Amino acid sequence: MIRGEDSSESLVISLDGALDMAQEQMLDLVEVGPNQNPPVCRILDYGRFKFIQGKKQREARKVSRSASKQKDVRLSPVMSDNDIETKINITKNLLAEGAKVRVFVRFKGRQRAHPEIAMRVLRKVAEGVAPVAKLEKPPGMEGRVLSILLVPSVQQKERVRQQKPALETKNQPATVPTTSDGNVAQE
Repeated sequence: MIRGEDSSESLVISLDGALDMAQEQMLDLVEVGPNQNPPVCRILDYGRFKFIQGKKQREARKVSRSASKQKDVRLSPVMSDNDIETKINITKNLLAEGAKVRVFVRFKGRQRAHPEIAMRVLRKVAEGVAPVAKLEKPPGMEGRVLSILLVPSVQQKERVRQQKPALETKNQPATVPTTSDGNVAQE
């Protein structure tokens, strides 16, 4: 049996003794190594243990999702300049978060006959995000879609890294100066 979550104390005792110890501490006796001889059990709060396990799994899924995130921004060949500016701002925000962004123009009907119009729209977007993005994949046709792939530039990644510590220090509580005996220092 292993006592505590930090596995600091372990000893071999009977099942009845382990159950009595768990009941005294108002905790659960959980078998963690059934194939070992003798079986390994741990005294812990099983509800809290399951909660922490679920939290770790959710965090792992969140990290894996964010590591492979690619966002899409859809355009049309017949967009006004104001709409293009809005899409440029959306793309900049996505790039600032560290995501790859696929900007694409979807053709409808006879619009496929004039891909140069879509190329102009993509060029405007690429020029608009040039300070914060790098072109990873040049324009290419995939069926009815003409697309480019943008990634955050190195300078943009550095800005994001520098902003994160600044945001973390803002959210932390201010420290109170204390004297060597633990009292609050007076100015």
